[in-house]
Amino acid sequence: MTAPEENQTTRRRAPAMSPAQRREMIIQTAIPLITEYGAAVTTAKIARAAGIGEGTIFRVFTDKDELLQACMAEALSPEHAIRELDAIDVSQPLPDRLAEAAEALQAHMDRMGAILGSLGHRGGKHPGTVRGAGRDESMTRVRAALAELLEPDKAALRRPPEQIAALFFGLLFTQPRTEDEPDLTPQELVEVFLHGALSGAVK
Repeated sequence: MTAPEENQTTRRRAPAMSPAQRREMIIQTAIPLITEYGAAVTTAKIARAAGIGEGTIFRVFTDKDELLQACMAEALSPEHAIRELDAIDVSQPLPDRLAEAAEALQAHMDRMGAILGSLGHRGGKHPGTVRGAGRDESMTRVRAALAELLEPDKAALRRPPEQIAALFFGLLFTQPRTEDEPDLTPQELVEVFLHGALSGAVK
């Protein structure tokens, strides 16, 4: 007896991923596991999390080391942070824009730190360039995206948006941390950046 047409339709497989799509999916699945388990994470564990067979990993990666290096390169890539910065609504007040930018960039730095902490000292090769962009170029692109957020308030700034963006970026990376004081929230950091360290007028 022939199965109803709708059943035949529901049994059809979803379109297969291209090798590039499969590679990206595996990387995105592996990064949280690497953060948790470090280089000791197994390809079997990654495959289970991705819902694929372990052999599928080795159809797009030569070996585990190549997968780990690809995950490090992805974590160091500025692409995700730049997309988040570009998505911030520039019609918002400047403090709100910068607070969103701080959250996006702090999350990016936390992600980099977690991966580098897990893989950075494992003795393997550093991935070098990140999607064709070296460290300096990556920083330049992030600062450019920040400058775009500042552009609507250009007339009110003491310096050109590009210079203000570089200062803000530097503050995010060099924010001092002490054991007895919590980190500044993005809103607090923006307030200090825009208005200085003083809480009121100096007598």
